[in-house]
Amino acid sequence: MVIDTARARELYVSNRHEDHRPANFDAQIRDRLVAESTTVAKSRGVLEYTNVKYKSSVDGMEIPASLYQPLTRRGPRGHAAMVWVHGGVHGSWWSYRLFPFVKEAIQRGYVIIAPEYRGSTGFGASHYNAIDYGGKELDDVASAVEYLKTLPHVDPERIGIMGWSHGGYIASLLLFREQHPFKAGAAMVPVSNLVFRLGYKGPGYQWQFSTQKEVLGLPHEKKELYIERSPLYHVEKLKVPILVHVATNDTDVDYVEDQQLIWKLRALKPDLAETKIYVDPAPGPSSVGHTFNRRVNPTTWERDDSPDQIDSWNRTWTFFDWWLRPYEDRSKTKM
Repeated sequence: MVIDTARARELYVSNRHEDHRPANFDAQIRDRLVAESTTVAKSRGVLEYTNVKYKSSVDGMEIPASLYQPLTRRGPRGHAAMVWVHGGVHGSWWSYRLFPFVKEAIQRGYVIIAPEYRGSTGFGASHYNAIDYGGKELDDVASAVEYLKTLPHVDPERIGIMGWSHGGYIASLLLFREQHPFKAGAAMVPVSNLVFRLGYKGPGYQWQFSTQKEVLGLPHEKKELYIERSPLYHVEKLKVPILVHVATNDTDVDYVEDQQLIWKLRALKPDLAETKIYVDPAPGPSSVGHTFNRRVNPTTWERDDSPDQIDSWNRTWTFFDWWLRPYEDRSKTKM
């Protein structure tokens, strides 16, 4: 018997890749080019901004990335570096969202690379449809380190990772691997439990996973895969310092999801995990809580600060400055 009711149609989640909702790829490319053009203008006289590409270690797929560097560079191994990971299911870097913080990173002596891992928008249908949430995208991001190692002024022993939302998910899941190239990392309002998240968010969110060609199913159908791709279930593998900030009024990665990660980190890795729960930070223009520490004026590309954003970044810079030592010029140190 076939049941065709409004509720049945609302609850139906296809696992056919061809049912993946179409996107306006031309519009995405136009938006990216506008953002890149503005980034060039904003960077002039402040930092060096270039678009680069490298190969993913998992299958050789070409990964575009934004590279930010100081105008005046030190000698060999003179700079610490970080991989910054954008969020969103089919998200993108689009510089204005974090540009003032990139400037601060460069001023502190960091080199920053921001990968447009598979599934990101603005690079056409093939790149977009290759999305593999929690799968090959992790290797795409980790492979940025190999590119950084080609820069003689980057110290391969001082490379960190930082991400927001889905980017925080990628950062934490990489840090929870048995082997990875990072000395420390930060995960801001990170997705942490896909098994829980997909049930909590419902069919309107689930289709973004069920139609991915490397997934083709939901948690009740692919239990082991979703557990493998959920940071919460790998906390015990952490071997390097991690910073995690979350907000109780987050309406995207709801606190009921992230509190699981916070409590487990505090229980199992108190010596490595620095965590802070921000209680109802001031609402932002796009998403309550979720963007509490990455508020940027879209016109001026300057920080749109709140007390909690200031506090979060003060803690973040202190964390990374301690572990990565960006002010230290190792090109002047005898080897």
